[in-house]
Amino acid sequence: MAKSKETDHTAVNLVGSGTTIKGEINSKGDIRVDGKIIGEVRSQGRVIVGDTGMIEGDIFCANADFSGKVNGKADVAELLSLKASAVFTGDIITNKLSIEPGAQFSGSCSMDKDAARKQADKKEALKT
Repeated sequence: MAKSKETDHTAVNLVGSGTTIKGEINSKGDIRVDGKIIGEVRSQGRVIVGDTGMIEGDIFCANADFSGKVNGKADVAELLSLKASAVFTGDIITNKLSIEPGAQFSGSCSMDKDAARKQADKKEALKT
């Protein structure tokens, strides 16, 4: 019996310091941002924004650690950690939230994922 080959999705994708990417990013693995991303980021793994990193756009992922700047919505299925150097502006939808002393957060937070998604769907319906 032949074994089926599955692609290993444990690789970490790195956006290095001094790099700017504009557009949508989709990954099955983890993403570390030490540069700048302007656009939507989707990951089935963890999104890490380092001290020098910046994301301007919505983030959808399983887990996240932010130490840099983020401006947009963060929809995190499990745990979002805002480290002491983090500056986050936008809305958070998550299951668990950890905010270290010194982190800056401006926006709203919903930890009831079903209610938050229904509210977002209502807002979107009103736009059309």
